[in-house]
Amino acid sequence: MKLKQIRIEQSLSIRALSELSGVPKRTIEDLEARGDGRASTLIKLADALHVSLDELCR
Repeated sequence: MKLKQIRIEQSLSIRALSELSGVPKRTIEDLEARGDGRASTLIKLADALHVSLDELCR
């Protein structure tokens, strides 16, 4: 999963991404560490980052 890479490329902190997406900070931290999560959560993050779900999950 490219969540952390995309987040950093867009100069977003975990807190900022959390506020944009409505996904809790802890969930984002867990996703960046483990690389797996619920589809509904990943869709929220992809939307907030303006990337496709496919791009986020590569």
